[in-house]
Amino acid sequence: MTRIAIKRVYEPATDTDGLRVLVDKLWPRGIRKEALHYDLWAKEIAPTPGLRTWFHAAPGERWEEFRRRYTAELRSSPAAVRAFVARIEKEPRATLLYASKNAEENHARVLREYLERESG
Repeated sequence: MTRIAIKRVYEPATDTDGLRVLVDKLWPRGIRKEALHYDLWAKEIAPTPGLRTWFHAAPGERWEEFRRRYTAELRSSPAAVRAFVARIEKEPRATLLYASKNAEENHARVLREYLERESG
């Protein structure tokens, strides 16, 4: 099984990152495409634009509901999740890259928990 880590896109790449996967729907602000070290951009597994916009309007109040809704989106997209897992499963380690300033309450964390739970 692939070990999954999460990391902000603004943190430097390291040798221990393994496969670096950008999991945001939008390109991160302030980073040129050629400046970001990433192996895969998995837009299809990111939260929908409507959910992302809703959450960012009041993230402190909406975190638990966001987790529930994003998990429901992942469950309703089994083909996208399977395709994503197929891309990373041969790697010993994958790092999910996200742009959010909040390291504790972001979609990459929810995605990692979902993937670990479903594969476990």
